[in-house]
Amino acid sequence: MTRDVWKPELYARFRAERSRPFFDLLAMVRPRLGMRVVDLGCGTGELTAEAHKRLGARSTLGIDSSPAMLEKAAPLAGDGLSFALADIATFEQTTGSGFDLVISNAALHWVPDHPALLARVARLLAPGGQLLVQVPANQTHVSHRTANELAREEPFASALKGYVRHRAVLTPVEYALQLHRLGLVEEEVRLQVYVHELSEPADIVEWCRGTLLTDYEKRLPPDLWPPYLEAYRQRIAAAIPDERPYLYTYQRILFSASRPRVGPGTSP
Repeated sequence: MTRDVWKPELYARFRAERSRPFFDLLAMVRPRLGMRVVDLGCGTGELTAEAHKRLGARSTLGIDSSPAMLEKAAPLAGDGLSFALADIATFEQTTGSGFDLVISNAALHWVPDHPALLARVARLLAPGGQLLVQVPANQTHVSHRTANELAREEPFASALKGYVRHRAVLTPVEYALQLHRLGLVEEEVRLQVYVHELSEPADIVEWCRGTLLTDYEKRLPPDLWPPYLEAYRQRIAAAIPDERPYLYTYQRILFSASRPRVGPGTSP
């Protein structure tokens, strides 16, 4: 079993910056009375709880594959809000006729084969239900390139057995086409650049330790993780000018689409 390397406290260090795309997603919601909502990749649950409250949802389910994250989320449950341990890659609707809103913020990029993933996620929607997704698309930034460059070097390459994190995220155009092919309507796809003011370039290391680098931490032997992290820290320091504050640009794709209320795609 893959060890859980997610650290809620580290992830929360940049809570305000990481929350901005989620609230941009909420602004795209077409609300309905008594909505049934599922949040794919709910993390520590604070944003899921905020969505539940703002939408006045009848029920909201947050799922995540990290027990550490769900432990933090558990005290928020109640009044129609619940959390469950589940993998986005295999999660299926088991009761009812589907969700009125399927939302996912910075989580689907961990799952490969997005055409197949979106086809399955779309089946979670009730007739008229809305899909809302945000995925990071910052793979060209030095913070992401450096992580993969190190993975190709020894001794890390052998320990990782050649694994390098590949880009699962599609382009905005590819998402638009895929949503259309699935029979979804009212599509909206945007590429947005967020600018985060960090105190110094070294903060990038802490940012990425909370997300991107977890993929390598869980795969490397415990004795190789500290050398990898230190090498990453040194590469970032050498590659980025020592500007204070440092403006960390982060590209993200946000998209929305709905299942038709009648016609193709509304049958059980």
